[in-house]
Amino acid sequence: MIKLIAVGKIKEKALVDLIKDYQKRITPYHKVIIEEVGDEPTSDDLASQKTGMVKEGERILEKIKTEDQVILLDLHGDPYDSLSFAKQMEEHFTYSPKPLVFVIGGSMGVSDAVRQRANKRWKLSDCTFPHQIVRLLVLEQLFRSFKINRNQTYHK
Repeated sequence: MIKLIAVGKIKEKALVDLIKDYQKRITPYHKVIIEEVGDEPTSDDLASQKTGMVKEGERILEKIKTEDQVILLDLHGDPYDSLSFAKQMEEHFTYSPKPLVFVIGGSMGVSDAVRQRANKRWKLSDCTFPHQIVRLLVLEQLFRSFKINRNQTYHK
C-alpha cells in the first residue's frame, strides 16, 4: 500500500480533479490512499509557527504506524530524478514488505519529530511549491515510476 499523508484540505476543484485522476491512473499498479490532517492557522509570529508545526506533526505521526517506511517531502532531502525515483520504488516493492508512506507538510513546514521519524527525505525540486500542488506532483511521479518500471510508454 502507498499512503500520502498531507496537511490541509485542497479547495480548488481543478486540483482535486487532477489528484483524483492520478489516483485512478495508479490504481492498476498499486493501491494509493490520501489521508489529510488538519492544518493550523499561519502566523508571522515564529513561536506560533513552531507551535502550529508541532500540532500538525502530532496529527501526522498519529497516522504513521511503526512498520511504515516513511518518505518526507523536504527541501533539504535527497534529490531524485524520475529514473532514480523509479529505481527507489522498484527496490522498495521488490525487497520490502513495509507500507510506503509519503508525508507532505503544511505551509509552515514540519516538526522535528516528523523529520526524525522519516526513513528518507525527498527533495522534489530546488523550487518551492505550494503544499497542495506537491500532492499532485508526488502522485504524478509515482505513476511515472510504475510506467518506467514496466517499460511502458508514458506519453501518448
